[in-house]
Amino acid sequence: MKKNYDVKDLKLASKGKLRIEWAAQSMPVLSQINDRFKKQKPLKNIRIAACLHVTTETAYLMEVLKNGGAEIALCASNPLSTQDDVAASLVKNTGISVFAIKGEDNNTYYKHIEAVLSITPNITMDDGADLVSVLHKNKRELLKNIIGGTEETTTGVIRLKSMAKNGVLKYPIIAVNDANTKHMFDNRYGTGQSTIDGIIRATNRLLAGSIFVVSGYGWCGKGLAMRARGMGARVIVTEVDALKALEAVMDGFEVMPMVDAAKIGDIFCTVTGNTSVLREEHFKVMKDGAIVSNSGHFNVEIDLEALKKMSKSIRKIREYVDEYTLKDGKRINVLGEGRLINLASAEGHPSSVMDMSFANQALCVEYLIKKSKKLKNDVYSVPREIDSMIGELKLKSMGIKIDKLTAEQKKYLDSWEEGT
Repeated sequence: MKKNYDVKDLKLASKGKLRIEWAAQSMPVLSQINDRFKKQKPLKNIRIAACLHVTTETAYLMEVLKNGGAEIALCASNPLSTQDDVAASLVKNTGISVFAIKGEDNNTYYKHIEAVLSITPNITMDDGADLVSVLHKNKRELLKNIIGGTEETTTGVIRLKSMAKNGVLKYPIIAVNDANTKHMFDNRYGTGQSTIDGIIRATNRLLAGSIFVVSGYGWCGKGLAMRARGMGARVIVTEVDALKALEAVMDGFEVMPMVDAAKIGDIFCTVTGNTSVLREEHFKVMKDGAIVSNSGHFNVEIDLEALKKMSKSIRKIREYVDEYTLKDGKRINVLGEGRLINLASAEGHPSSVMDMSFANQALCVEYLIKKSKKLKNDVYSVPREIDSMIGELKLKSMGIKIDKLTAEQKKYLDSWEEGT
């Protein structure tokens, strides 16, 4: 009988179980959905292939989906983001097929993606669109079974919209990342805090008084710049979008081209979703000892190949720090192999923000089961009613009440006759 999992060590399961329970305590919205799913089983007979960061929060989402009746296979969406004890617990204590090992090589990473596709999924759940990409390139015979999918992150949504625009996307996908209860909170507050956490854990450097360069001023960049300033750093933002750059200026940050920021920055972090954001021309002018990191989804934001060619030696000076010594003797320190530093050296987003993101995932899967036949092969926003409901449930869990429109106010908003 073929083993239906590939994790580091099942003996880690007891530790992982406790950590999952700890995370679930801060996920009240998903817990309410879990209670309903247990009773109603809305996902019965549905097979879900998921490619997500294998963390405590993801584990709780997987448990909720299983309680809703789904059969699930899970793999990692990043080679360095897996929490091995969590993966072990999902296999041993929950009976979910997991294919993820922290530090897996590129070949194993894609073997794991193909392993989760072997369940012949009805729904895909992706974080970065690698699962969807492999499915469309190498496993097209499985497409006929799929009713829809969800996508968790900005990078993945960009890839999927490109697929839809070029007419190659073969089933509808809901962009969970675009929900207000996801990107406004997960991307800003989650990425902001967890990225700083990852950088500090990897380096143990003091941020106060340092020059911290944030590349990209989307929601993730806004959160990161905000938190770095809160730690006492002098923050510089680099951008290619005039409106985002203007927003950064109006928010009180310095804005300049990367080639200028590279000369004075102490710590760099890319959060753009694009490739070669930090490259040879920037490495050449960086200070000795500059720290370079990435919190965008893929490790392409830092041109590591160019940096290798410029270097005479590379050594691992700390667990998550590779020191590149250039031919002129200058040292540049790369964190977490250029991968998501908040997951490579830390634990990713706090549970309370992932609560909303994963509530969106669970409810969007339920929505696809009900509505997929009416949807075209395109990328869709999360339905407004789901987004609003999650916001209301989150406020309720925090003990916060808000006002409601009066009948007079509703009438006024619906009319056009009344003016001054």
